[in-house]
Formats: sequence, structure tokens, C-alpha cells
Amino acid sequence: MRIEALATMMIISLVGCAATGPVARPPIEGPVRLGEIAAVDGPQVRPDSVVEDSRCPPAVQCIQAGRLVVRATVLGGGWSKQLDLTLGVPTPIADGMLTLVDATPVPVTTATNLSAARFTFKFQGGR
Repeated sequence: MRIEALATMMIISLVGCAATGPVARPPIEGPVRLGEIAAVDGPQVRPDSVVEDSRCPPAVQCIQAGRLVVRATVLGGGWSKQLDLTLGVPTPIADGMLTLVDATPVPVTTATNLSAARFTFKFQGGR
């Protein structure tokens, strides 16, 4: 009898945990880390990885400017699309233009920098 009561309580506890599931974090307005979702006045954007960062470090004079390319997942109302965004270059998405407008630190290259990296996006259109 006691074992049955204990087993019943364990099952109820497990069902309660499974029913709640993981808690989704709301989108962030402003700079986001890799894997976080940014609210950009329209779709939502999640930077997934840095594809290329050939920008010059601060206090170094470079002959060529370099570029940053970030692979991101763009989420809209019931759809998602993965694309590569180049810093400062507007990309057509849905009914507007999405731009990666800032990324720090410069450049984003090492594992340490990746965890500290912040990306800012801007969406124009869609109204």
C-alpha cells in the first residue's frame, strides 16, 4: 500500500515536470549573443554562427577594410529562413530589408570573443 502511494506521487511529480517543458525566453531588443533571439521591429533574428570576420582589430591600420558575415535564422509569423548577413549590407526578407548593423568585439575570432560577441540588427519596412 505504501509503495503504491509512493509510486503514484512520483508519477504525478514527473507528469507535472513534463507538462511545463522548457521556458522560452522573450526576444531581446538590442544587441544579442549567438543563439539569442533579437526583436527587430518585424521578424525576429537569431545569430547562429560567424561565417567570416576579416575586419581589422582596433588600433591596426589595414589596407583592405575586411568584412563580417553572420549566419542567422530569421523567424516570422509561421516561417523561418536561414541566411548569411554581411555587416552593413541590407538583405531583402519578407516585406522589408534586414541589416546587421553592428558587431562587437572587432574582430570576432576566438572562442573567448565568440562568447562575448554581441550583434545588432535593424529591419526596415513591413508596415
